[in-house]
Amino acid sequence: MEANKIIIRPLLTEKSYAGIANKVYSFVVAKNAGKIEIKKAVEELFGVKVASVNTLIVKGHKKTQNTKAGRTVGRTSDYKKAVVKLTADSKSIAFFDSLS
Repeated sequence: MEANKIIIRPLLTEKSYAGIANKVYSFVVAKNAGKIEIKKAVEELFGVKVASVNTLIVKGHKKTQNTKAGRTVGRTSDYKKAVVKLTADSKSIAFFDSLS
């Protein structure tokens, strides 16, 4: 699988902003990607050294909408999140440096 298809987008939340100073970054990744594939993709795309990768599946939230026809209930999509920690001697990712 290509690196561009494994790493879908960065995940920007309050908790992920707190990790930027410690070289811990969060990404939304492909559901079928494993930890080793995610590690190789981050190293290839950003030119850094990865120390560890933690993954989890985030369940979609329930959404309710009131309409003229009545109440409709749906869900947002599930997605896979990867928390990537870089080694101490690795450079930081430039995209996240501009945010902090």
